[in-house]
Amino acid sequence: MLTKVLLAAPRGYCAGVERAVEAVERALQTHGAPVYVRKQIVHNLHVVRDLESKGAVFVDQEAEVPEGAVVVLSAHGVAPSVYANAQRRQLTVLDATCPLVTKVHLEARRFAGRGRTILLIGHAGHEEVEGTTGQAPERTILVQDLDEARTVQVPDPDDLAYLTQTTLSVDETNQIVAVLRERFPNIQGPPREDICYATQNRQDAVKEVARRSDVVLVIGSDNSSNSNRLAEVAREQGAPAYLVDDETEVDPAWLEGAETVGLTSGASAPEWLVERMLGWLTSLGATEVEEVRLAEERLRFSDVRV
Repeated sequence: MLTKVLLAAPRGYCAGVERAVEAVERALQTHGAPVYVRKQIVHNLHVVRDLESKGAVFVDQEAEVPEGAVVVLSAHGVAPSVYANAQRRQLTVLDATCPLVTKVHLEARRFAGRGRTILLIGHAGHEEVEGTTGQAPERTILVQDLDEARTVQVPDPDDLAYLTQTTLSVDETNQIVAVLRERFPNIQGPPREDICYATQNRQDAVKEVARRSDVVLVIGSDNSSNSNRLAEVAREQGAPAYLVDDETEVDPAWLEGAETVGLTSGASAPEWLVERMLGWLTSLGATEVEEVRLAEERLRFSDVRV
């Protein structure tokens, strides 16, 4: 019977997500509705619905934004061509790209400027990968997993660099980098690792929670890379783990026989979803909530100018 919830900390919003969501809210206050947003501002269904209710209009491409309108660029970053297209359409651009993603963009341009081929570790189709690839498309090769790391072909093995998407599995990425370094001893990495502090902290916390839990629930949307990685990391510790948008998606059969449930949330999931889940778990019999905190996060980025 369910009696205890282990609540991972840190969890939920990171500084980049908080900054991006606030940018859309402040843009609506300053410019009035509609404010257009290219792609989902962050990968969370509830956040997107909430902003839509306030007057945000989400579009896939900047070409869908009426000429002269206000457009917010998502936290995941964009290719330089997006800025050029927006300028041609005379759009007022509010750039909510996470500063840690911007750092990766600058590294890509620096490596490309030195003539290096860039091996970008990440997932095909993810907006962040598209934005980083767009910094130097002719010099970037995507590496998605260990198999590709073992087989990727490069023009010059001695003139290589690697970068990574910021929301990957820390452990898997380290394995991929190790393979690349073994194959290409002269490969250069970024001055500091690209996987962001929030991704690392949330994975460390869910590892600890998963070791002590019968089952783990991760609050986050299907298209959230960092949320999917949290569920994967929990499973690697031997605990069944499930990714859900909210408590309505939890199958009660998952909790049968469980005494301790681990709970965390992805970097794009608001804390009120955690509170709702805790209320639901309490209604099922949980009487104790223990927060398992592995780190304190005090980082805050400067606001987007709106």
